[in-house]
Amino acid sequence: MRGRKPGFTMPDEHRTKISNSKILNRLVDHVEGKIEMSATQVTAGVALLRKIMPDLQAVEMSGETAVVHTVASTLPTAEEWEAEHSTAH
Repeated sequence: MRGRKPGFTMPDEHRTKISNSKILNRLVDHVEGKIEMSATQVTAGVALLRKIMPDLQAVEMSGETAVVHTVASTLPTAEEWEAEHSTAH
């Protein structure tokens, strides 16, 4: 019979991940209508998840960009344009 070797102890990190996934699975099951949970249980589960999962917040980026527009006085021939813009360089 296969199993863990005698004296094996699971690292706390793995125990924590298993516990966290159970909380998340219970909340998902509640949202999907598979199980009933009281308001207190839902609030406690959400509070625990907030401690372990980062909140996804909108991030505003600011800065300056420079755009250069070049105007050509003559148009390239079809062959010149194809040579310059083909993907098979």
